[in-house]
Amino acid sequence: MKKAKTVETNASVHEFIERVESPSKREDAYKLLTIFSETTGYEAKMWGPSIIGFGSYHYVYKSGHEGDAPLVGFSPRKAKISLYVACEETKKQQLLKNFGKHTTGKACVYINKVADIDIEVLKSLIKETVQFLRATYPDGQK
Repeated sequence: MKKAKTVETNASVHEFIERVESPSKREDAYKLLTIFSETTGYEAKMWGPSIIGFGSYHYVYKSGHEGDAPLVGFSPRKAKISLYVACEETKKQQLLKNFGKHTTGKACVYINKVADIDIEVLKSLIKETVQFLRATYPDGQK
């Protein structure tokens, strides 16, 4: 079985943010750090080389693949900022209607900048994701 690439590390979140090239993206990363920390109550941790995660859970898929992942997180990538929120799909779509300028991928919501979104909706997405993953993986909480 292949080993997960995205694992929690001891790397410094602040050092990672300071290495973000774009000053505006770095500023947004600090804003998101505050929002995610305050909303979840979890300390930020680096997951792999570029994801800032909050909390964690252990998953096991029907295929037998298993691993650990952050409950929620974000990454200030070069092109866009990736938000890792995985709440129940109907609820997610409902919240995204009022979220602001974004695009979506399979497991991410992408934004250009924090100013484009509604912070209260982001907080709701974060809370819904934490509740959803805790309910989905009740034995995998850390």
